[in-house]
Amino acid sequence: MDDASLRVLERLTEVEEAAEDVLTAKQQIVDLDMKRNFNREALNALKHEMSDKEKVKVCFGNMFIKFSKSKTTQMIRKDQEQLDKEINHLRKELRTKVGRLNEIEVPARSGRLSLSVSHSDNDRRPQL
Repeated sequence: MDDASLRVLERLTEVEEAAEDVLTAKQQIVDLDMKRNFNREALNALKHEMSDKEKVKVCFGNMFIKFSKSKTTQMIRKDQEQLDKEINHLRKELRTKVGRLNEIEVPARSGRLSLSVSHSDNDRRPQL
């Protein structure tokens, strides 16, 4: 192969790697969002379908453990907060990765705007 072909191959490889990073980050966000939705469903079920005196069976790995409704709700809310932090972090990283991909694909657009959201996702979501 000549030098021009090698440069083209290197550039295409670099674009493919950057695109793979973007797709991986998007998939991680989707997976975490699905888990967050399952937690939201569990919180609603606990809130509407169970009395305060009942104990709840919670699955940890391959075993079930009984907890009080309040303890279970507290654990799920803590998990929700952690998921929100991880999703927001991944979204920030995704912006950077998409920007890098754009710079690699079209070097002339390297002076792009870096806009960030002025509000948080927590402002739009109802509190449970």
